[in-house]
Amino acid sequence: MPRVKRGVTKHARHKKVLMAARGYHGSSHRNYKWAKEALLHAWDHAYRNRRERKGDFRRLWIIRIGAACRQAGTTYSRFIYGLKKAGVELDRKMLADLAVRDQPAFDKLLALAALHSDGAPEEVAAGQTAGA
Repeated sequence: MPRVKRGVTKHARHKKVLMAARGYHGSSHRNYKWAKEALLHAWDHAYRNRRERKGDFRRLWIIRIGAACRQAGTTYSRFIYGLKKAGVELDRKMLADLAVRDQPAFDKLLALAALHSDGAPEEVAAGQTAGA
């Protein structure tokens, strides 16, 4: 069986790794060994942070909805409670977008939530602790 020389394949693989490591500091963008190590760490962080990003955006949406609710004189929890009682099935991404881009539509949702949140969660919880 003839001998297999891997010079071209190895060069291509090294070039691919070094191209992916462009912009890294020090030897991490020049040296194949360190570039490969840096890329493995970068990919680990990217994988983890793609999952973290979902929670980050949910927290951002809740903050935006809460700010819009406070401007209208209510709380986030009363608003969400009222929407659930009213049967509105908009997710927090849509609600935050309405709060930022379409204030009149969000005001209608606030009115609908206020109409259906006669026993808001804070009042119910306060009533339970006072009676206990």
